[in-house]
Amino acid sequence: MEEEEEGKEGGLSASEIEYVSYGGEHHLPLIMNLVDQELSEPYSIFTYRYFVYLWPHLSFLAFHKGKCVGTVVCKMGDHRHTFRGYIAMLVVLNPYRGRGIATELVTRSIRVMMESGCEEVTLEAEVTNKGALALYGRLGFIRAKRLFRYYLNGVDAFRLKLLFPRPEPSYYDDYGVEAQGIIGEM
Repeated sequence: MEEEEEGKEGGLSASEIEYVSYGGEHHLPLIMNLVDQELSEPYSIFTYRYFVYLWPHLSFLAFHKGKCVGTVVCKMGDHRHTFRGYIAMLVVLNPYRGRGIATELVTRSIRVMMESGCEEVTLEAEVTNKGALALYGRLGFIRAKRLFRYYLNGVDAFRLKLLFPRPEPSYYDDYGVEAQGIIGEM
């Protein structure tokens, strides 16, 4: 309870938060406790293990003075001819919200997805979760679709999507010399 009050007081600086990649089985209960506390959907141990064992490099945790205060769990893979990243779970404990922790967690995952060749990132968020919708909007996500009664609690969801810019086609040969005349003569 004392740490919660400290988080609310505004004395928390960004340098006090330590971000780490998923480091193995000892992190799994921390992730599960956060998600079970804060998200409306129940997940089994198998769901957590599916994500963190196959994509450990896409899961991050945030710590304040040794206490796990936030996490993001993601995956990536082929989906309908697109290499796509997916944010499955994002949680920051209430007293620590509004301090950039969720932004940092998501940004770290997105960076890895981009470096791995993802063309887009998707997720679902409850239409009533104004904080999450604002966060993802600031990060450039768009509302791609409304999913009616998507969650077990009957609440609708928005499918949010972040599209990465496609690289401009290069008209250079193997030696870095611009191809001459081919494009202009067509």
